[in-house]
Amino acid sequence: MTTIRHGEHVQPRSKMIKLSDSNVKSLVMAKSIKENTMRINSVNFSNDGMHMITSSDDDSIFLFDMQSGQKKKNVNSKKYGVSLIRFSHNISNAVHCSTKVDDTIRYLSLHDNKYLRYFPGHSKKVVCLCMSPVDDVFLSSSLDKTIRLWDLRSQNCQGLMSVGAKPVAAFDPEGLIFAAGVTNKEIKLYDLRSFDKGPFATFKVVDDYPHCTWSSLVFSPCGKTIMINTNGECIKLIDAFNGNLKYNLVGHENDAHEELEASFTPDGQFVFVGSSSGKIYGYSVETGEKVAEYNTDHEPHLRITTWNPKYFMMAAACTKLVRV
Repeated sequence: MTTIRHGEHVQPRSKMIKLSDSNVKSLVMAKSIKENTMRINSVNFSNDGMHMITSSDDDSIFLFDMQSGQKKKNVNSKKYGVSLIRFSHNISNAVHCSTKVDDTIRYLSLHDNKYLRYFPGHSKKVVCLCMSPVDDVFLSSSLDKTIRLWDLRSQNCQGLMSVGAKPVAAFDPEGLIFAAGVTNKEIKLYDLRSFDKGPFATFKVVDDYPHCTWSSLVFSPCGKTIMINTNGECIKLIDAFNGNLKYNLVGHENDAHEELEASFTPDGQFVFVGSSSGKIYGYSVETGEKVAEYNTDHEPHLRITTWNPKYFMMAAACTKLVRV
């Protein structure tokens, strides 16, 4: 895993410096971290940008301090495995999916490595886990063709939607609505306060890359754009208000058909994605054009690129973690 940065911290959003084509091209690798023996399967920053957590196929969980760049804690989930780990709003706790035993979601205290609560219900692999940006609610979606709504304070599912196909889901930045992507063709928008009434909007998405399977949805920080990540060589940017296709972001290699996890920069002006070549590519959200390309010392199949929500810093992960 690497972390990459410009050299100067971005200020909190209210005072954030404007990113540009020129300064995103100046990103350099700041630190390479080689703690894992197998693939890192998820990376997540805390809301304040001061901490980062990772999970790996070797059943390990690492917590990092972003000011020092040092490992702060290592815990393991040898019995249940771990993937899709996410901070709760308290950085001492995290929620994650299981890779062993069953498909229960687990709420973990990082302080003493004890489970606080279990969330049973899914009968097949969970493919999406998304915390609300404003409270203790979170979403999960699964190969069992359901989306479930949960509250960290109760093990009981708060809402269940059967969608008839593998779904992907994401909260908007305000935590008021969530989007569900189904059948690789539609995005449905739900009001969290009345999701049981069904979607208030349904968008048909142009299927011009039929061999690409949707792997995740991400709202831009401003909420105006929805990014559709895929297992192909195309990332789609969709207008969040009318569902129109804004751009197909192409030019990054993905011949292994990895489920790439691209990320918006904190100001929403750029998208960064890894590739099967180990390179990182940057695209302009305004034009859809590729504006940056970086060689890294990653192994091929660089699947995850994640921007810190508060600082000019990006993490990229394969078996190792790199801070940029």
